[in-house]
Amino acid sequence: MSAIFSHCTPITSDKAASLSSSFSGHNLWRSAQLPGKFCSTISVSSPSGSPALRSRIACQISSSAATSPPSSSVNVQAKSGQKDFLHISDFDKATILKILDQAAEVKALLKSGDRTFLPFKGKTMAMIFAKPSMRTRVSFETGFSLLGGHAIYLGPDDIQMGKREETRDVARVLCRYNDIIMARVFAHQDILDLAKHATVPVVNGLTDYNHPCQIMADALTIIEHIGHLEGTKVVYVGDGNNIVHSWLLLASVIPFHFVCACPKGFEPDEQTVEKARKAGISKIEITNDPKEAVRGADVVYSDVWASMGQKEEAAHRRQVFKGFQVDENLMKLAGPKAYFMHCLPAERGVEVTDDVIEAPNSIVFPQAENRMHAQNAIMLHLFGL
Repeated sequence: MSAIFSHCTPITSDKAASLSSSFSGHNLWRSAQLPGKFCSTISVSSPSGSPALRSRIACQISSSAATSPPSSSVNVQAKSGQKDFLHISDFDKATILKILDQAAEVKALLKSGDRTFLPFKGKTMAMIFAKPSMRTRVSFETGFSLLGGHAIYLGPDDIQMGKREETRDVARVLCRYNDIIMARVFAHQDILDLAKHATVPVVNGLTDYNHPCQIMADALTIIEHIGHLEGTKVVYVGDGNNIVHSWLLLASVIPFHFVCACPKGFEPDEQTVEKARKAGISKIEITNDPKEAVRGADVVYSDVWASMGQKEEAAHRRQVFKGFQVDENLMKLAGPKAYFMHCLPAERGVEVTDDVIEAPNSIVFPQAENRMHAQNAIMLHLFGL
């Protein structure tokens, strides 16, 4: 198991244990002694049936163990290499796969009903929301709480970052109260400035440019249902938005076939497309023909045509995006094994029909659930746990 139980001392004759990764095939066990802890092997049922997820090393914290102290940013950087989670492409393939492994392991643990794994005990997270969101707030807040931490919601009127108070000042104040900061903002520069001035990890909960936590959850979902991400064909149909940028950044790290089918004039950022192509890792296609794009797809992915902040363009976009709705006919072209994914919220009857989102091969709700598990693993990694 990745670094989840990195502070445990397994009770074996040679003081070592190993656990194979279900996704990367790497040996992920590391051990270190800590007073007040001991380990025992228990069985956990895995949703995917993987043998690696049916066993783990469980840390039992003795009653005399003290609450873990707040993390030092120096220690975080030393352990993880990157202080923050801002773009998927900031990390190498091995790290991304390690985080996905850890997400699956902690998910299996929580699904088993075990609530003894509390790595975030004694830690607080500040959650900045310039943009409101049900999934982002609930997944982060619930996930952090389930692992022992306390999350603080700061809505659009609580801070007014960049208006009432400069971003650099907000960052330097919040990191003196909290162990980690998550922000869901409009301008990408805001998340960059937060990370620059904060001494604790900063997680990108969404910007107008990218949405890395969503794509990590998507990758986890694809692996659960298909068995692997590498070599799959993922076809996004719709606006070349922040979701597409994140898929492109992932494609610059992990090899798969990514296609974005969008109307002319709504293509993704050219520099991001070029970055993904120059990486030479994945096959990248940008097309204006959704019917041709989806042929042979493993996943057909959609998102709203007008995101938050673009609602005044909604009527115009509905005209431009005619022919880009994911309906039964488009899914038939993809083939019987193709899954449908959507990052939600969905405008049923607009970018996707009701019968597609409710079809047996729609995995949008497991995908939504995996936001919590992927984000938990991201934060564990940033804490060096």
